[in-house]
Amino acid sequence: MHNIKVGENYEVYIDNMAHEGQGVGRIGGVATFVEGALTGEKVVAQIDKVYKNYVISHVVEILEKSHDRVKPLCSYANKCGGCSFQHLSYEGQLKYKTQKVKDNLERIGKVYTKVHEIIGMKEPQRYRNKAQFPVGMLDGEVVTGFYAPRSHDIAPIESCMIQNETSDNIARTVRNWIKKYNVSVYDEKAGKGLIRHIVTRVAFKTGEVMVILVVNGKHIPYKEQLIDALKKEIKGLKSVVLNINTKRTNVIMGEDNITIYGSDNIIDYIKDIKFEISPLSFFQVNPVQTEVLYGKVLEYADLKGNETVIDVYCGIGTISLFAAQKAFFVYGIEAVHQAVEDAKRNAYINGIKNVEFISGQAEKVMPELVDKGVKADVVIIDPPRKGCDIPVLEAIVNMNPQKIVYVSCNPSTLARDLRYLDDKGYKTMEVQPVDMFPYTHHVESVCLITNKS
Repeated sequence: MHNIKVGENYEVYIDNMAHEGQGVGRIGGVATFVEGALTGEKVVAQIDKVYKNYVISHVVEILEKSHDRVKPLCSYANKCGGCSFQHLSYEGQLKYKTQKVKDNLERIGKVYTKVHEIIGMKEPQRYRNKAQFPVGMLDGEVVTGFYAPRSHDIAPIESCMIQNETSDNIARTVRNWIKKYNVSVYDEKAGKGLIRHIVTRVAFKTGEVMVILVVNGKHIPYKEQLIDALKKEIKGLKSVVLNINTKRTNVIMGEDNITIYGSDNIIDYIKDIKFEISPLSFFQVNPVQTEVLYGKVLEYADLKGNETVIDVYCGIGTISLFAAQKAFFVYGIEAVHQAVEDAKRNAYINGIKNVEFISGQAEKVMPELVDKGVKADVVIIDPPRKGCDIPVLEAIVNMNPQKIVYVSCNPSTLARDLRYLDDKGYKTMEVQPVDMFPYTHHVESVCLITNKS
């Protein structure tokens, strides 16, 4: 057992970075994860938490600094838990992410393949089309912002450099309305109070704006005054929605929505396809890189016009509809019923007919399609962070497609799933990481996997 104690300071050399962006070094053989440290640095680290096999610490002094270290562009970098890489140059972030994908594939999946350099952004700021601001009280003042690192304490933020400016304006307008009319704010510990979160959606191509107030109740007072203030301050305002969340949970949004102004949804485009976005629909948050990502998916799928494609975890049909423009027929499978309704609607408004969306668990729907005699030439998968469940991968292998295109937001579960496919007669040909979330540790990848037979 080691005898490292909380509060003690140690000199540490950082030889690596962990998957959430902490520096990794050793104190007498014990691994320490150092918040705020970069590879190649020598730092003084103060111990925050002690576990049996490792410790967690943060930088108190930098003795030798990395040439990739920069002064944060954002004045909230030390208080806010939103961006983990404000202190790392954008080039450094891109290097870290490419390496993270390689390391995960090789270490976890024993998958050795071509991993291309990540595709970064020309302008990696103000890229997000969706913000979720918690609302709270701090020293008797109403605040909106983001949670501090690893906590539910709100760091008050006036302007976030990765959000669209419109989102900042909405938060300010709602905050002023709360103050002026003394509207109550949710207290997480007590479970009391009305306004929980402000969620904003800004369509980059059309400029349409949706404001969602997440409320612990069914009504808000001074509704007309809020709508008037938003109409006056927010250009492109198309929709104001109350989202009802009366549960004591840290899930941000509830199931039910009441539109109190304008339309139930907003319209945006990805390339030439039009999408209706409702309050709960999943839509990629970085519109610029979404086009890059989907472009890569289609390049790897390399559709000639006679293929049957299955898009698993299809959401509101984004990838399915692009594939349908180039394939013979596309089946989209999605467990969230509302997303399937949105997908059908999106196919309809774009006049795309060679696609069918099916609501259900992929592991149930896929074998049913096989029984019906459906043969998939190409399967596209874009699972959540936990990756694919084994029955889904099994069902894909049973369909025996020539090609699988896997879109992943988590390199460690990707590595595990690629290993499974590799053992079942598939080969990972190449992987293209895409930087969807600059200044954070997240990385998206697209993989081309072909049938060995």
